[in-house]
Amino acid sequence: MNTEQAEELELSIVIPLYNERDNLVPLEAELEKTLPELGLSYEIVLIDDGSTDGSAHLVRELQTVNPHIRLIRFGNNHGQTAAFWAGFKKARGKIIITMDADLQNSPADIPLLLEKMGSYDVVCGWRHKRNDPWIRKISSKIANSIRNALSAETIADTGCSLKAFRRECFDNIRLYNGLHRFFPTLMKMEGFKVTQVKVGHYPRVHGVSKYGIGNRALVAFLDLLAIRWMKKRWINYDIVEDN
Repeated sequence: MNTEQAEELELSIVIPLYNERDNLVPLEAELEKTLPELGLSYEIVLIDDGSTDGSAHLVRELQTVNPHIRLIRFGNNHGQTAAFWAGFKKARGKIIITMDADLQNSPADIPLLLEKMGSYDVVCGWRHKRNDPWIRKISSKIANSIRNALSAETIADTGCSLKAFRRECFDNIRLYNGLHRFFPTLMKMEGFKVTQVKVGHYPRVHGVSKYGIGNRALVAFLDLLAIRWMKKRWINYDIVEDN
């Protein structure tokens, strides 16, 4: 993956956002509580996915007081996968942390992911105690069960955006819309070691969720069938001699 940057950092926090203006100030404050204590060089890459609420303007204001913040702004709404992909291509960190802008995951849990990076290439957050309405909890549990059954996966919560990746994980990956939901499976197919850790999950304070049962269930199921097909057709071979 071409990062198009000369200076390499140790950590990139990649965060897509869409109409999350009210969450940006507390998000920046929470990140700046945690990241300086890690003792690592870092950047915060915010990808504005066509927001119409002035999110980009507020990010620019935050940049005037926080030099770690970078802004990537789309002209239109292209979806979470596209936002992640744009952030990955621009990230300068050896380790990339992904999370949402809604603060339902806490930056304070980033050290939990980093503790596992010595032995793994990808660490996935697991929201083992969900703070969501009951219908979202049930639908998520059913979706994860179906996803794991059809894709032979063992990650309990692939929908949790709080994840850590070595940057080289994305060197040979080509993403398509919706496939961010299957990062663990895609990384395992590439031969990377993947694990999960329990992280906190908190109620959304500002704004509304952009994703619900109605607008993602069918599409996610079709994406799952695509992943299942890819796994069955994935090329594997073992060379026992090469003279």
